[in-house]
Amino acid sequence: MHVPDGFINVPVSVATGAVAATAVAVSLRGARRELDERTAPLAGLVAAFVFAVQMLNFPVAAGTSGHLLGGALAAILVGPYTGVLCISVVLLMQGILFADGGLTALGVNITNMAVVTTVVAYALFRGLVRILPRTRRSITGATFVAALVSVPAAALAFTGMYAVGGTTDIPIGRVAVAMTGVHVLIGIGEAVITALTVGAVIAVRPDLVYGARGLTAPLKLRVGGELVDAAVPGAGEPVAARSASASASASTRNVRIAGLVTALVLAGFVSYYASSSPDGLEKVAADQGIDEKTEAHHTDGSPLAGYGVADISDGRLSGGLAGVIGVGATVAVGSGIFWAVRRRRTAEGAGAGQGAVGGGAGPDGDPSVPAGNA
Repeated sequence: MHVPDGFINVPVSVATGAVAATAVAVSLRGARRELDERTAPLAGLVAAFVFAVQMLNFPVAAGTSGHLLGGALAAILVGPYTGVLCISVVLLMQGILFADGGLTALGVNITNMAVVTTVVAYALFRGLVRILPRTRRSITGATFVAALVSVPAAALAFTGMYAVGGTTDIPIGRVAVAMTGVHVLIGIGEAVITALTVGAVIAVRPDLVYGARGLTAPLKLRVGGELVDAAVPGAGEPVAARSASASASASTRNVRIAGLVTALVLAGFVSYYASSSPDGLEKVAADQGIDEKTEAHHTDGSPLAGYGVADISDGRLSGGLAGVIGVGATVAVGSGIFWAVRRRRTAEGAGAGQGAVGGGAGPDGDPSVPAGNA
């Protein structure tokens, strides 16, 4: 559902750019509360995984394909604010490096694919897990429904933008019906991919799924024949607890490695077998005449435009190498951003702690009188 340049007029593109910039700024602040010792290392990987899976267009109807949007997946795995940032990073990499999604339409795409999908999916997910039994199956089921609904919601959001700022005179009712119909089908594929991915992580490390926190039992590891909590121990905790912490760290590292390898395989090899049919938006745009004023992408001449490496004639090698480069670039940029946000949270926490230590007051509110000497 990457909107190219020329679909939406300048005023609406500018307005959605402002909305997207505000959403990213709010998300940068909100992500400080979400990015902890579990979430931070995985956030960049989630962005890279979404990038890889978006290369895998799957057929949904005659002559039409779809691909993962990823908002629901990112929000449930690493949190809604961090999820918005993950998808924004993916869209930025796709627009700049691969000429996928217009640069003047970047605000439209971030608003539509990062903000709308994430907000709708996570709100619905949280509502469902509150009324369903607190089990892993319930989390997976809620994930499926949230991901399914998020895709037609994004399609309706695009329709609303087009109704206000479309560059061609097309009956908006026709556009709404066509967009919703095909994206419900794409939503089913999105739901399957998202539920399978979240379910796989829950099966291995439920504590790493942001949306499952507080809904699953604490992770326990068997150390010396004894089940112990996999919490980060303090200096005075027993050896068993420290061993459990080390095992948990190794387990987290294994999940990260497995996720990165999976993303590289999907983008570097499996993407060659993806459907070549136009995706839902492209198909509707061609059928309804929305694409009459499509403009050439500003980076059409870039070495990676069209998800291929320039001057490499072998299609399999060219596409695979481009996918690997995309995964690497996305995980590097995403991890850098999330590391900076996490570091900011740590610095703020240290500052607050120092303030608390130095700002104690006596029982009468006089900071010159230590409370312990009153």
